[in-house]
Amino acid sequence: MSKPAFTRAEPDARRLSLIEATARVLARDGASGASVRAIAGEAGVSPGLVAHHFGGVDALVAATYGHVGERVSAALDAAVAAAGDDPRARLSAYVGASFTPPIADRALLATWTAFWGLVIARPQIAALHDEQYARYRAELEQLLAACGLAPAARRSAAIAVTALVDGLWLELCLSPAVLDSETARAIAEEQIAALLR
Repeated sequence: MSKPAFTRAEPDARRLSLIEATARVLARDGASGASVRAIAGEAGVSPGLVAHHFGGVDALVAATYGHVGERVSAALDAAVAAAGDDPRARLSAYVGASFTPPIADRALLATWTAFWGLVIARPQIAALHDEQYARYRAELEQLLAACGLAPAARRSAAIAVTALVDGLWLELCLSPAVLDSETARAIAEEQIAALLR
């Protein structure tokens, strides 16, 4: 018996399936390859379901960006929760989580760089980007405050740490033979220690 070309699922499960398929298509084909047909094919559904659930590919890509951002935030939050109550350990866990799976992942990098490419062209993606990075920086500012960093220095320190982590994360995902997670973490720790002095 042959497998049907399309399958039925509950609406929430179907939406999630389309979001996950979009992330895979973005990782594999980039933003230019994220068409309704490609995403529907990846999800094993008819192209009409993209319009039915999201109204179009732009809204689906935006929902995917939000979903991927939530997964990254959840991994960061879990790392902080596992670090206990010591403020410095919590800050280290938050920063260091970017250098281990599920965040340090080449597929996530490919998906994320596709999103970054859309920030310039699509206002909805730009707004989501600004919202996610503002939340990340705010969380960093809180962690830095708990470590005793003066209020006047927190914003610029959070921006610096964000840029440092992004750069190390990119290099780690692109060239793991050049930079491993332990070295990335050590570099970040050295810079954070200097900021906190």
